[in-house]
Amino acid sequence: MRKYLMPAIAVLPLLTGGCVAKTVWNVATAPVRATSQVVDWTTTSQEEADRNYGRRVREEERQAGRDAREACERAAQEDRRQGYRPRECD
Repeated sequence: MRKYLMPAIAVLPLLTGGCVAKTVWNVATAPVRATSQVVDWTTTSQEEADRNYGRRVREEERQAGRDAREACERAAQEDRRQGYRPRECD
């Protein structure tokens, strides 16, 4: 029994060395990774800022278009009411 136990004990660190080293590395770098994740969640990247800005500008343009169409329609109705030929709205 002792003849088989000694080689097994001698080989054990070689077999688990990578696992232990990886575990130690993961434990040592966990605070850095956690902090990095929190910073990522709380800040806005340039890509996200650009995307949000573009979305906001497009919505403002759509609203301006709706307002212009409504104003033109109101003016055309006023023209009709006064007996003039109504203006063309695009």
